[in-house]
Amino acid sequence: MSRTTLVPIGVGSLGAVTALGLWQWAAAGPLTASPLPTAIESISALFRLGSEPEMWRATGDTLYMALLGLLLAAVAGILLGVGIGVSPLALHATRVPLEFLKPIPPIVILPIVALVLGPTAGMGVFLVFFGCFVAIAVQTSAGVFDTDPVTRDTGRSYSMNRCEILARIVLPSALPYIGTAIRVAAPTALIVAVVAGLLGGGPGLGQSLLLAQISGNQNELFAYVLLLGLLGLAVQGVSQWGERRLLHWHPQYRTEAV
Repeated sequence: MSRTTLVPIGVGSLGAVTALGLWQWAAAGPLTASPLPTAIESISALFRLGSEPEMWRATGDTLYMALLGLLLAAVAGILLGVGIGVSPLALHATRVPLEFLKPIPPIVILPIVALVLGPTAGMGVFLVFFGCFVAIAVQTSAGVFDTDPVTRDTGRSYSMNRCEILARIVLPSALPYIGTAIRVAAPTALIVAVVAGLLGGGPGLGQSLLLAQISGNQNELFAYVLLLGLLGLAVQGVSQWGERRLLHWHPQYRTEAV
């Protein structure tokens, strides 16, 4: 590994160790009388959970809901975004509805979705889809609309038809917008999948968190919190890696490679 790679990893590891140390000191010191377990107790509980198939089953259910919902949102959002972005009239006509839906959190419609679909994995997938779809569609339409008109005219001068211009000019120009949208939506998908189980009764780690809280098992509760944090880091890392692979030709990533 190069120095530019090792330094961020070392600084990040030092920050994580410092945070765990402060947690251990607070739980064993000033907050001894509180229900907060120590970092060592929570980490030990996490290792114990690692030997139980229920934990892995819950993790698989959460990742299934998050990834499937994100995939469906990406496909539908990109298709809708391209359709909107190629037409200035469609872009301006849909701006208000999309901006209206964009800040609405999926938890608002959770009671209705739970009533219709029940506490199932399908409910979680739909909530993830709803939480990611609009943002991806908005970003994609912006990327398509911002394509350099000179580049489009150059394509027409070379007798390229509309499909060729869309595939070879418009979509590559919009890829940075799409990649950023999916990278930002990936952690959101994980959060919504957990909320679907925590508040909606669906399967997954959210339901495991709720059961640990109801039973008063604080060590197990914080172990699940640590597990979710590790999953969040993994999802964020994979999404960043995928964005770099997808946009390896982009000036930003060419500069990083140098």
